[in-house]
Amino acid sequence: MSAELVAIYADESCLGNGQAGDNPGAAGVLIEYQRPSGIVVRRDLWVSEPATTNNRMALRSVTEALRAIGAKGGRFRVSFTTDSRYIVDGMTNWVHGWARNGWKRKTGPIENLELWHDAIDACAGHAIAWRWVRGHVGHAQNEYANHLATRAAADQTASGGLVESGFDEWLAGYRARGGRAGEPDAFPDGAAFAPNASLPRI
Repeated sequence: MSAELVAIYADESCLGNGQAGDNPGAAGVLIEYQRPSGIVVRRDLWVSEPATTNNRMALRSVTEALRAIGAKGGRFRVSFTTDSRYIVDGMTNWVHGWARNGWKRKTGPIENLELWHDAIDACAGHAIAWRWVRGHVGHAQNEYANHLATRAAADQTASGGLVESGFDEWLAGYRARGGRAGEPDAFPDGAAFAPNASLPRI
């Protein structure tokens, strides 16, 4: 019997990313799973840091989401969708080369290496398909993850784990204010699920 399928949509925010000084940031995550009845259940998760970067928070979105779903020992098939090429290219390509080279690269130290290790460790035991979407083009779940991240970055808050999602209310309000958002992505087809290569061991 196949492991249960979970859909994760993640985004990150850093206010003043790249500018001098401390730049607050956050990661926002929307997690979906489907009951046998076909009903899709959603949960939210967000974390923040007072001084960070977009790339750091993108990595934390992976770590926090995968730790949350695996907190009780569960192992899942995961469709992980993000608008971060840093995450998708890193998890499908870069980490394999870095691991073969002893977690080094010719051009210098690997940026955020400890966070890469944390993220890979959190993914252990899950089968994951990494999926990239373009940000800020009206993808409903991605726009919502962005909303969670930017709000948490501004307020410096954390959800403290998985909480009831406000996705439906947010989407209605977002559209009422003139926001452009298409219909939410349908829950992934488990029969068509194709994970990427397993991540290297740390």
